[in-house]
Amino acid sequence: MSRTEVCPVHKKCGGCRYQGVPYKEQLKIKEKMVGKLMGKYCKIYPIAGMENPKHYRNKVHAVFDRDKKGNIISGVYKEGTHQVIPVESCMIEDVLADEIIGTIRKLAKSFKIKTYDEDTGYGLLRHVLVKRGFATGQVMVVIVTGSPVFPSRNNFVKALLKEHPQITTIIHNINDKRTSMVLGEREKVLYGKGYIEDILCGKKFRISAKSFYQVNPIQTELLYKKAIEAAGFTGKEYVIDAYCGIGTIGMVASDYVDSVVGVELNRDAVRDAIGNAKVNNIKNIRFVCEDAGRFMVRLADAARRDSSVRLPDVVLLDPPRSGSDEAFLSSLVKMGPRTVVYVSCNPVTLERDVKWLEKKGYKAKGVWPVDMFPFTEHIETIVSLVRKNNRKSKPDTYVKLSLDMDDYYRIKDEEDGAEIK
Repeated sequence: MSRTEVCPVHKKCGGCRYQGVPYKEQLKIKEKMVGKLMGKYCKIYPIAGMENPKHYRNKVHAVFDRDKKGNIISGVYKEGTHQVIPVESCMIEDVLADEIIGTIRKLAKSFKIKTYDEDTGYGLLRHVLVKRGFATGQVMVVIVTGSPVFPSRNNFVKALLKEHPQITTIIHNINDKRTSMVLGEREKVLYGKGYIEDILCGKKFRISAKSFYQVNPIQTELLYKKAIEAAGFTGKEYVIDAYCGIGTIGMVASDYVDSVVGVELNRDAVRDAIGNAKVNNIKNIRFVCEDAGRFMVRLADAARRDSSVRLPDVVLLDPPRSGSDEAFLSSLVKMGPRTVVYVSCNPVTLERDVKWLEKKGYKAKGVWPVDMFPFTEHIETIVSLVRKNNRKSKPDTYVKLSLDMDDYYRIKDEEDGAEIK
């Protein structure tokens, strides 16, 4: 196997397992991996790679610490540990984000800011998170501290903005708990609006500090377009977008269907999603702040008790790496949507879930691998599944979806009189 450029810390970092492997060979490896897992179910289409596979990450996270000499360092945790590996620049991270983090490292030294010690719980500066809208150029900087007290905070912000006037908002996040979580519950906007915006598939999206947004926007557009094609929309469908985040794929799909309901547990993401729908003037999408599995169970039960409840024609799902749980998949099968479009970042759990769905009456029709994460072992995959025996669609008698009504889509739970929001 021929070699190519290698990052000096890749062996310690562990993030880019395909460092030194030519990009075309990386694509072949990933396509083969997906084919080995999914080829027994249906056709595997050629992998969609990038023209320029470097510096694609629009979100960069750095953890702060001190080395043995007491110097402030920032970087990533060594794989499987909490030992910080210093990183000056990274070939897959946004260049400007790396420069901003480097500036914060220097400012922390000049302002005599102590870094957080995980063992003792003392110190201030824990993490820095930088998000950038590649289409808009907007930049968010999130400074995570172990205490709400941030000495010389205003002067620190002024110094940072002087070095990087491209920054459009700065947020102070407080994480004072002994936890491995990066962000805490409390935050204060120090500069700007407290969010950034980006444009994806022609739609504008608001991105907050805590909301999820795909880290590779170039490939995300390709991913969503392929997912829409795989769904085979006719314009009449009622769609559920499960694990919807800030509503990206559901809003893209809204142009091609009758109505969409997005389901997401993260309340900050739902708040952004509602705002995004209003900004884009999308009238046929609503959002539910709830665990996707729990929502699907309740909707299936409501339809069983009330024949007027309309069930989805298509379900789009993009679950975490652990995949979907059996409660969600069982409810999905009970609903019987004609098409399921499963977007996965883990081929192993994808294969497990597709195998389960095939036993329950669905047939995989195609697999489309998309390389969202060049130089890493990760791969994004789309699978289209079609129900073998299509059910008859119920009449459109459920509550009409309109953002002029409440912010949440509701279905009545007849057993306890509660409403699901």
